Amino acid sequence: MLILKPNDISPSEITPQEVYRERRRFMQGMAALAAGPLLGQAMEAHADVKLPGVRASQYTLNEEKTPYKDITSYNNFYEFGTGKEDPSERAGNLKTRPWAVSIEGEVRNPRTYDIDALRKLAPLEERIYRLRCVEGWSMVIPWVGFSLNEIIRRAEPTGNARYVEFVTLHDPKQFPTQRSGLLDWPYTEGLRLDEAMNPLTLLAVGLYGEVLPNQNGAPIRLVVPWKYGFKSAKSIVKIRFVEKQPLTAWMQATPSEYGFYSNVNPAVDHPRWSQAKERRIGEFFKRDTLPFNGYGTQVAQMYRGMDLKKFF
Repeated sequence: MLILKPNDISPSEITPQEVYRERRRFMQGMAALAAGPLLGQAMEAHADVKLPGVRASQYTLNEEKTPYKDITSYNNFYEFGTGKEDPSERAGNLKTRPWAVSIEGEVRNPRTYDIDALRKLAPLEERIYRLRCVEGWSMVIPWVGFSLNEIIRRAEPTGNARYVEFVTLHDPKQFPTQRSGLLDWPYTEGLRLDEAMNPLTLLAVGLYGEVLPNQNGAPIRLVVPWKYGFKSAKSIVKIRFVEKQPLTAWMQATPSEYGFYSNVNPAVDHPRWSQAKERRIGEFFKRDTLPFNGYGTQVAQMYRGMDLKKFF
């Protein structure tokens, strides 16, 4: 039997895992009967840690929210592994204090924020957003955070700033997959400046009213609800304002499959599977994928006149 090590796994081999997921969830359910007290230890440090002063937001959905257990046990965080359950099983030792986020590049006011000061930068809101993953599954998540434009306004980008680059923590001692060649670490992502300033673009510090769990990108992550989930960088340590389009981690690894824009688009298939349908976690039947993940009214004008098949 061939056993692949992390550096033997190419990005193009990370494919939809619906059958794998169902089998894993069944096995976990059986294991819970015998080892219930051991399950969820990776989330224990953040259980019931409420964020104070969270207010309701105008950015919400009248859709059933995905259960907390599913959000925190089935997700992508490749620094912890390529399996959907790897983050919840391996993220317990991630140290989120002390933590700082530096604002760099083409700005008049560069500075570094301590994470606790950053959480107090603007009133925290609960925003219920759809999350659509490029592999074909989706969730509805009640994030807690504030618009990225709160930081952008304070940073005062110069006239040279056209893009925003996000850099995640690079620490192979805490992130085991960073010891592999799966990606060129640290994980980087980017947005055009107008995308970053859109009020929907969120810096999330929590979900379901609680502190963000390690496996979901603690202590602070990006959420861009009209783009595929991999655009939403986790465990951010740097936000850079740059003139040229950043070379993101997945673009560098597999440019034919992961473009810079990565807007949810049912008319543009992934090279190895269709994007026309999606499976909402917790549902059996697939549903139609919505252009821009259903946020077209708020964001479509930013792409007017662009060929969205070329700029995928």
